Amino acid sequence: MIRTLVLAVALLLASTGPAPAADALQRFVDEVRTFTAHFEQIQYDEDGGELGRRSGRFSLARPGRFDWHYEQPYEQRMVCDGERIWNYEPDLAQVTVRTAGDILRDTPVALLAEGANLAERFEVEPIGEGRDSGLRLRPKTDDADFRQIELWLESSGTPTRMRLHDPLGGISEIRFSDVVRNPKIDAGVFRFRPPAGVEVVNLDPAG
Repeated sequence: MIRTLVLAVALLLASTGPAPAADALQRFVDEVRTFTAHFEQIQYDEDGGELGRRSGRFSLARPGRFDWHYEQPYEQRMVCDGERIWNYEPDLAQVTVRTAGDILRDTPVALLAEGANLAERFEVEPIGEGRDSGLRLRPKTDDADFRQIELWLESSGTPTRMRLHDPLGGISEIRFSDVVRNPKIDAGVFRFRPPAGVEVVNLDPAG
């Protein structure tokens, strides 16, 4: 789950190759420094059956900071301050800390988060047309955590929806709404402090 969410975030930080939808995403990358939205995430099995829905709020600030906050049906937060990722699960009274590099290192996300051109690691092709246009991304390597990603965009480049297909046929779809481009976001949003009494599982080798 963490890698799926980091991948979704990384796509919003990436740059693209040529194509109308890719040009739109490039405008988003060039023009947007901060971003907030409501999201709904829907999980499907390999037969298309719905497994569950979750929703919440998402905030992003370049470079590399984000707060992915599930609110329904239960709370969970994943916060990245640019160096470490904090995964907080209130129901378990536990937070896991990892370096961002540990999560990204062995996936195409590493290049995406650094702003590399998508075409260096993916076969990129346009999908749809008009207001329902977007991009389909297929990894060029055999060791990726997903088979393909579909990303739909407004003409401004603002992402509206993405679908991530895993190797076993499952799909995670993320829909964005109530999008705000370049809002003022307090830097404290991206600094996580574990609440009192919460177990901290530190997997960050730097301590």
